[in-house]
Amino acid sequence: MTRVVRFHQHGGPEVLRIEDVDLPRPGPGEVQIRVKALGLNRAEALLRAGAYIQTPTLPSGLGLEASGVVEAVGEGVEDFGPGDSVSVIPPQSMIRWPAYGELATYPAGLIVKHPPSLGWQTAAAVWTQYLTAYGALIDIAKLHKGDCVVITAASSSVGLAAIQIANRVGATAIAVTRTWAKKQALLDADAAEVVVLAEEDLAARLNQIAGPQGVRVVFDAIGGPIFEPLTEAMSKGGILIEYGGLSPEPTPFPLPAVLAKTLTLRGYLVHEITGNPVKLEAAKAFILEGLEDGTLRPVIDRTFAFDQIVEAHRYIESNEQFGKIVVTI
Repeated sequence: MTRVVRFHQHGGPEVLRIEDVDLPRPGPGEVQIRVKALGLNRAEALLRAGAYIQTPTLPSGLGLEASGVVEAVGEGVEDFGPGDSVSVIPPQSMIRWPAYGELATYPAGLIVKHPPSLGWQTAAAVWTQYLTAYGALIDIAKLHKGDCVVITAASSSVGLAAIQIANRVGATAIAVTRTWAKKQALLDADAAEVVVLAEEDLAARLNQIAGPQGVRVVFDAIGGPIFEPLTEAMSKGGILIEYGGLSPEPTPFPLPAVLAKTLTLRGYLVHEITGNPVKLEAAKAFILEGLEDGTLRPVIDRTFAFDQIVEAHRYIESNEQFGKIVVTI
């Protein structure tokens, strides 16, 4: 028997339960790890609440990221063995491959031997944020030196990863945040500029920062009314990549700006990278190199114990965090 987190009905954090289950040994091509730490993501709160892009059969497990020690390997697995220190690339379905448990099983292709310099907590805080930001900024937008990129929800783990990746390639990272509370922390995290939605005119401030060239890339997790001022500040031929939808308000289609500037508005899921072996290998190489040379540095906001999983989910929904929330086992 092993302890796992499951929910039997959709709802708030209180529906999460720690239960004892029988977990089978890994099948062919699979790796089972003894989990040391979990990286939490907003997608898990959405799945639990019944608002995710997938609908689980209940009861359901959840979780996208983990680090730990290889416990056992299935038939045909040659690159990993018991005792290896590894981390997990987020699977395309956390329903099929849930992370929240003392043991978790994954296809071997989603397992990475992480750099020895990373501790368990940091290793659990790598892949979702950096793969998400890499796929949008590097693979799709081809962000390069001299570009201006606007990053909304900038204090999230993905937002901070995007700032670091922008800096790594020599682009100007413009962070957008709701209030003044996180402005200095974002500047300390090497954002070139910070725009505060509650206090500043978004379009005017972006135009002031970017100048005549405008903003070529927007990386947005919010949607809603900010679509119009964001596109107003974009350059001709720019691209807005949408990977979220945090705003509860309708998202207007900014037709005049899209037509006048021939803009691209692009929906994006990290599965575009994790589901493509060639793209995934390129992303892994970029990220591992950044971790080794220190240009990519996971920011961990707060750590909870496994028995505090309900409190950890309450915290992720508070929007108070700056960076990643980690749960240790």
